[in-house]
Amino acid sequence: MRIVLGIEYDGSQFCGWQRQTDTKTVQQTLEQAISEVADRSVCIHAAGRTDTGVHATEQVIHFDCSALRDSRAWVMGVNTHLPDSVSVLWAKIVHEDFHARYAAVSRYYRYVILNRSVRPAILNRQVTWMYYALDSVRMQQAASFLEGTHDFSSYRATACQARSPVRTVHQLTVQRQGEFVFIDILADGFLHHMVRNIAGVLIAIGKGEQDIDWTRTILESRDRASGGITAPASGLYLVKVQYDDRYGLNSAVKWPAIGIDSPRHAVE
Repeated sequence: MRIVLGIEYDGSQFCGWQRQTDTKTVQQTLEQAISEVADRSVCIHAAGRTDTGVHATEQVIHFDCSALRDSRAWVMGVNTHLPDSVSVLWAKIVHEDFHARYAAVSRYYRYVILNRSVRPAILNRQVTWMYYALDSVRMQQAASFLEGTHDFSSYRATACQARSPVRTVHQLTVQRQGEFVFIDILADGFLHHMVRNIAGVLIAIGKGEQDIDWTRTILESRDRASGGITAPASGLYLVKVQYDDRYGLNSAVKWPAIGIDSPRHAVE
């Protein structure tokens, strides 16, 4: 049978998602814990492979297993074998044609900036700290140029292996709430470093270093060399993944109560 789990993790404790032989990763940690409950070795597949230092409030994974366990046993059992930095949120049995990555309809990321003069202590690995004032209104105006279907070659890592640079951004918003600036992006898929590169460009515009239409200029150049810096990983969260209703997962994978049209309220 095919089991799907929703996972939350603090990415600062790991060298990224993907399994590696000589370092600690989220995938490796989860596979070991799940294998303990399943009484056999399992291989998991994720909706997205997050980089070192990137967090998730609801990553989605699946694995195949013949062991008979109910949902509560998968959640509670696996969690007893996980470190404090990783937690299983829910579990569900699905049809075997489901794939956590390839069946995803859209993904939602949030980039969190703490914008104040003093560095954080408690949140130092959970946010990106910016001590200079950011103009979130300018950032929102600049973000609007990136909504829609575009070639995002300028906003992906040079080592990105995606076959096509074309992605559809359904919504990209910037909002300030007190000392925090939130960048929320909902899209059908993402390229390697795409969100962090977008954040880096918007930060430069928020600082007043670049004009508002710089996002569009970079986009139209289709050249990564014309873009800004890649923003730090510490502020990035994979918030949600959405699937076709036929899998029955969207009752488990709940979007924020405010509604999918306003993802800015999901991580506060």
